[in-house]
Amino acid sequence: MSSPQHASPAHTVPRGGYDADFLAATVPLPRSTSPRETRELPYVHFSVVLDPSRRLALATAVNIDGDRIVDVGRSDDWHLDARVPEDQQTGPAVYARNDLDRGHLVRRRDPVWGDGDEAEAANVDTFCYTNAAPQAAEFNQGKELWVGLEDHVLAYAEANDVRLSVFTGPVLDPSDPPYRGTRIPRRFWKVAAWTSGGGPDAERALLRSAAFLLDQSPQLDGLDLEENARRRAIADAPPPLGPFRTFQVPVGDVAAIAGLELGPLADADVLEPVPAATPGRTPDPARWRELSTWREITLR
Repeated sequence: MSSPQHASPAHTVPRGGYDADFLAATVPLPRSTSPRETRELPYVHFSVVLDPSRRLALATAVNIDGDRIVDVGRSDDWHLDARVPEDQQTGPAVYARNDLDRGHLVRRRDPVWGDGDEAEAANVDTFCYTNAAPQAAEFNQGKELWVGLEDHVLAYAEANDVRLSVFTGPVLDPSDPPYRGTRIPRRFWKVAAWTSGGGPDAERALLRSAAFLLDQSPQLDGLDLEENARRRAIADAPPPLGPFRTFQVPVGDVAAIAGLELGPLADADVLEPVPAATPGRTPDPARWRELSTWREITLR
């Protein structure tokens, strides 16, 4: 019999995945702009777009119904997805005996809504390794901001419509440092989407979005970074990571950095609307706003 770490726990709730029509405006699941192979994995109220070659999610998408969220206790029962070969997932071996966190991409509580069985099943599904990525374990102000972004945006959206769709993923950069058969992402992105005005009337509803970037790159110069990485590799320790820094950035920059097609989200950006068809966008960090408190976030 497989251990909980090696098989998806069984439940009878259908894994319908992310619903593109959950909001009053249609928002498709993110897609890669490159010919890389990906695999869409539906779970309860969310989906993972897996990059098998990187053994990590390229993107995740979750529907959040703020009116129906249920308080369910953590299980911490991390497991591999039985639908996917083990060598295409970043599993328990990467997190063993080190200071790496299994960072939820879809937050545990976000899809935990609906009736009892539905909420419980969603809670279980969030502990699948396909929904995790290695992150620095040290908690600081930047990470606290990142973890609480959905709560802040949802509180704002409640004035119009308590529903929210959130898209999250690591930036899968080819230069990410290798560790135990995978590569450790140094940056993560998140885009929140909601509608305002029009109520359930999709023709009158206005789509809004906001994008964020989390950077855990080490704050070391080239020589110090190289020496630090060498010593940690000898000790089988993860590559050096820095303190979390959180930025609000244009949605178009996230699309360009992560290599994603984000549908109508770039045009709906509250920070810097850009037509979705704009080709060849070059991300400009000068446009990014480093955040130290939630009050600095622009949502209108």
